[in-house]
Amino acid sequence: MPNELRLAFIGLGNVARALARLLLAKGPLLEERYGVRTRSVGLLTGRHGAVVHPAGLDLERALSLVASGQGLEALGLPAPSDGIEFLHALEADVLLESIPVNYATGQPALGYLQAALQRGMHAITANKGPVVHGYRLLTDLARRRGRRFLFESAVMDGAPIFSLWRETMPAAELTSFRGILNSTTNLILTRMEAGESYAQALAYAQSIGIAETDPSGDILGWDAAVKVAALVTVLMDTPLTPDRVERRGIDGLKLDDVLAAARRGRRWKLVCSAVRTGSGILARVEPELVDAADPLFTVTGTSSAVTFTTDVLPSLTITEGNPGPETTAYGMLADLLRAAGAL
Repeated sequence: MPNELRLAFIGLGNVARALARLLLAKGPLLEERYGVRTRSVGLLTGRHGAVVHPAGLDLERALSLVASGQGLEALGLPAPSDGIEFLHALEADVLLESIPVNYATGQPALGYLQAALQRGMHAITANKGPVVHGYRLLTDLARRRGRRFLFESAVMDGAPIFSLWRETMPAAELTSFRGILNSTTNLILTRMEAGESYAQALAYAQSIGIAETDPSGDILGWDAAVKVAALVTVLMDTPLTPDRVERRGIDGLKLDDVLAAARRGRRWKLVCSAVRTGSGILARVEPELVDAADPLFTVTGTSSAVTFTTDVLPSLTITEGNPGPETTAYGMLADLLRAAGAL
C-alpha cells in the first residue's frame, strides 16, 4: 500500500501553485517509484480565503479559481484565516509553507512551522526567515516529535545545497563560501551591461515577476544577507542573523560604472561570502568587480552560483541556471519525499 500523506498549504503564491502543478503531474510517478500518494486537505491563502476538506481538495480546481481571482470557498469547508487556528482545524501529515519572508523575525512563518511540528506534522518551507531565526528551535522540536523540518528551497531554489551537506558530505567542515545568491540584482546588472538604465532593468525584472513592486529587499542586499545568514547558521553551525552580515547593495552603482567595467573586461556582481576566522564568522554582501578568471564572471541573468571551500574538498561549485517558481517547487517536492522516508 502507498504511504498516503495529507498535505496542508499555507500560502498559494507562485511557488505553491507551481508545487501543486508538480504534484498533479508527478502523482503517478511518486506512487509507482516511491510509494507515496498525496492528498491535499487544507489551503490557506492571503487573498483567496482558506478551506479544509478531509477527503481531499481538488487542486486543479483550486488553481483555476486562483487564476481567475475567485475565492476557494467552493472547494470545501471554510477554515480560519489565522495560520495557527487553521493548523488546529485540520488533520494533516505535512505542512508546506511558502509565504513572503520576514527578514527581521521570520514571523509569522516561524510560528506556523512550530505549530505544525507540535501538531505532529512534518514542516517544509521555502522561507528563509524561519531558517535564520528558528533553525535550532525547529530542528530540535522536529527531533523530539519524530518529524522533519526541511527547507531545501530557502536559499537557492531547487538546487540541492542543504541536502548535499546533510546526505553526501559526512564529516566535511565548511570553512568558507562565496557566490551570487540574488537573482534580481544579477539580472539588473546583466541588463545594465547591455546598455539599459537601472530603471529600465528593474522594470523588466518586475515585468517577469523576478522583482517585487518594492524591490528594496533585493537592491539593498537584505535578501542576499538573509541567505548568507541561513547558510552560516545551518552549514557552519553558527547562529547568524541578517543584521550581523556586513551589507552593501547595488543602489550605489551607476550605469557608467557598469559600462566602464565591461569595457575593461570586468563585471560588477553582488557577491555573498562568509569565512571562518580565528575570531568567528566574517559574513558579507557587497558589490565586487570580477574578471574572466573568476567563476562568478559567467553567472548572468537570473542564474545563481556558490563555491564552497571545506577541509576535505578545496573547492566545490554549484551553479543554477535561470531558476523560477518551478525549480523552487521542485526543492519542496524533494523535501516531501525525504519527509516520507522515500529518499
